[in-house]
Formats: sequence, structure tokens, C-alpha cells
Amino acid sequence: MKPTIALVGRPNVGKSTLFNRLTRSKDALVADVPGLTRDRHYGHGRLGSKPYLVVDTGGFEPVVDSGILYEMAKHTLQAVDEADAVVFLVDGRNGLTPQDQIIANRLRQSPRPVILAVNKGEGANRAVLAAEFFELGLGEPQVISGAHGDGVYDLIETVLAEFPEVEEEEGQSARHPVFAIIGRPNVGKSTLVNAILGEERVIAFDMAGTTRDSIHIDFERGGKPFTIIDTAGVRRRGKVDEAIEKFSVIKAMQAIEAANVAVLVLDAQQDIADQDATIAGFALEAGRALVVAVNKWDGLSDERKEQLKRDINRKLYFLEFAKFHFISALKEKGIDGLFDSIQAAYDAAMIKMPTPKITRVLQSAVERQQPARAGLIRPKMRYAHQGGMNPPVIVIHGNALQHISPAYTRYLTQTFRKAFHLQGTPLRIQYNVGSNPYEETEAKPKQPLRRVKLSNRIAKREEHKEAKKQVKRKNKVSAKKTNAR
Repeated sequence: MKPTIALVGRPNVGKSTLFNRLTRSKDALVADVPGLTRDRHYGHGRLGSKPYLVVDTGGFEPVVDSGILYEMAKHTLQAVDEADAVVFLVDGRNGLTPQDQIIANRLRQSPRPVILAVNKGEGANRAVLAAEFFELGLGEPQVISGAHGDGVYDLIETVLAEFPEVEEEEGQSARHPVFAIIGRPNVGKSTLVNAILGEERVIAFDMAGTTRDSIHIDFERGGKPFTIIDTAGVRRRGKVDEAIEKFSVIKAMQAIEAANVAVLVLDAQQDIADQDATIAGFALEAGRALVVAVNKWDGLSDERKEQLKRDINRKLYFLEFAKFHFISALKEKGIDGLFDSIQAAYDAAMIKMPTPKITRVLQSAVERQQPARAGLIRPKMRYAHQGGMNPPVIVIHGNALQHISPAYTRYLTQTFRKAFHLQGTPLRIQYNVGSNPYEETEAKPKQPLRRVKLSNRIAKREEHKEAKKQVKRKNKVSAKKTNAR
């Protein structure tokens, strides 16, 4: 089993930068802002001679007892308990701080081995930079630069030296469902993630913008592997001011692209906003299967419930293929049914449809209702086959298919959806128009019919005149011969 290494330290010491260096990725948000990372962020280590898992944690504030900083510290301590080794990161530019000493005292109480790393040491004398950190009593400090990579390889080799060789697990790239929890800020996305996982895996706090990064979490349910992605709340573009929030929105959009199923979370205690429709529209443009979870449904009056259902039907009418669930993530009500719909949407998005059955469904649809004529031309559909998955794509071949109306395309979409039980996923139809083999040959320009007839008459008239002249010449010759006799 791969060892797990937790990166721990006070805010803004470079933990996320080191995480990206060790994983050779840009999964963690990086900015010169304290407290940017809040949730635990797991990744596969790519730097070093042995495989391992690395955990990026939020800034450790061990002296607070309430608020978001307390939640971050609690998750950091949980990451330390789950890890096999801890890398305690300190800032070499700022020197030793009282908070570093408090964190060191807490880490010494843990049975996990702790390696002290002095970050931001590029261009400095390593011996001088590390001297004052011997006071922490955690062994010899290792001076590194997470941004430039100086000393990072030696650090990770020191950490991994205590662990045996572990072979890479086979089948890691096997396909399994990946679904992203998306929605506006403070609608209960992180609470829903914790309810699905059955543990407090991400920070759920009554404050908009608690989640800043996209957190990928692997788990098993019913013996099957899944990956859930908790994303940051997406507000209207005009309300996004901070650069950090802009990057968080980009991360959320990337999470939708990386997922197979998007779970749109709505807040039942608020009105359905245009931003909800915008987020759903982005998921549809990406071709992702969709499940809608109306959260905070408990405690609403019957009148409010009916009004909300009417608003959903009116503003989210284009999601008629999606399954709607009315849940309470905080009380874990309706979670099982929601997860069943997620699995069904994934199965529909990844379905394999046989070509003969697709063609039979197409022919049956055409027999019931033919496409409308375009002038003297009626589109003719010959056969169809599957052209892709996630979302399913059906390619139809025939003649004059460019004249098919959008209404008839919707008719075909509904027909295929019912025939193959495609619940929860969008369906795309592409038309492949057969090419005309004579289209590229250059035909000689034809003269108008009247002009052809007129030219024929003139030619015949000239021939008739010439024949008369020849007859006159023969008559003159014969007359001369007769007179000579």
C-alpha cells in the first residue's frame, strides 16, 4: 500500500506550491494569500523513486477554537492522523515564529515521523537559513524551494527511505464514475459531499465561498469505485471581484469537464435564479449527464413547495431529461435515491447502442412521421450508428439532411431517448450528408433553347443558299456546252 505524506504548516508557507511540485500538476490553487487552501487535497506523488500519496492541508491555526480557521485546523489534524509521515513546512524568509513552535509541539505528540522542511530558501546560505530552526527539536532541517524545486527531490527521498518498495497498483486507470457537485455559493454542496461519503471529509461552514478549490475524493459505495468532486460556488461574472474567486470558478468549470455526471444543487430556501440555469447550461454545453438535487427541502410549507416546483418547471424547462430529487443534505434525507440517479445517468451517458437497433428505431420514427419537404426536396435518411459516448452521439446518414428542421431533430431525440432509456444524459444527433459524385465535374454551359433553334435555322438557310448556287453553276456549264455544239 502506498504511504501517505501530509504537508503541514502555518498559512502561506508554500504547502500548495510544494504539493504541485510533488504531484507534477497544477491541481492546487496557488497565490500569495494566507489561508487559500482550506480542505484536504489528495494527489499521487510523481517525484521520487517510490509511489506515494501526498496531502495538501489548510493553514494550521492551532490556537483558535471557533470559525473557519478552527475547521481548517481540525481537518489538518485529521490529515496528520491518517498520514504515514508528516512534512512540517516553515518559511525561511520570515524565520522562526511562535506559531511554528506551537505547531511543532502538537506534531511531537503524534506517533508519525515528522520531517522539518525550510521553504523559500532559493539563493540563500542553507546552513545559515536552517540554523535557527534547530530550536524546534525535530531533527536537522532541510532547506528547499518549492517554487524552484531546489532540494525537493532530496527531501522526498528522505521521507520515503523509511518505507518499503511498493509496486504501482494495476488498473488505476480503469474507468469508473466521476461526478461533480456544482451550484451557486452556500447551497450545501460540501454538506452533500459529506452526506454521500458518510464522514466529514470537506469543510461545511455557513459562509459563502468556504470551498475555494476543486477537491477530488475517491471512495467506494456498494463495492464499486467512484470519484466525487466538490467545487467552489459559481456566482455571476459581474459579482466576481477577487482573483482567487476567479480561479476558483475556473477550477469548477474544469471539474465539470473532467466529470461524467454533474449534480446541480439548488437551494430550496431561495428562489431559482438565472445563475442556476447558466450553470446547468454550461454542463449541457460540455455534454455532461445531469442530476438535480433541490437541497434544504425539509421545513418548507406545502405552498412553498408547490411554488418552487412551478419555478423549476418554468426556469429549468430545458432539463426535462434530468431526474430531480428533493433532499436534505444536513439530515441525510433522500441521499440513496439521489445516488441511484447518479449511477443511472452515468450508465446512460456511457451506453453502447448497436447499429442495427439504432437504424430500426430511425426507420420506425420516419414511418410514423416523415421530415418536412424543403421545396421539391424531401430529406431521406438511410441508416444511423453511434458516434460517441458521454454524451451519446447518433450519426444519421442520408441525402438532403441539411434541410431537416430543429423540430424534427427534437422529435428524433425524444424517440431515441425512449427507445434506449437515456435518463439523465443529453443526446446529440449529427447528420452526415452523402456527397454528389458529379458535383466536382465541370459541366459545359448549355445555350438557351431558343438560341439553339435560331442557330440551326440560320445554318440550314446557309446550306440551302449554297445548294442553289451549285445548281446555277451546273446549269450554266451545261448551257455553254449545248451552244458550242
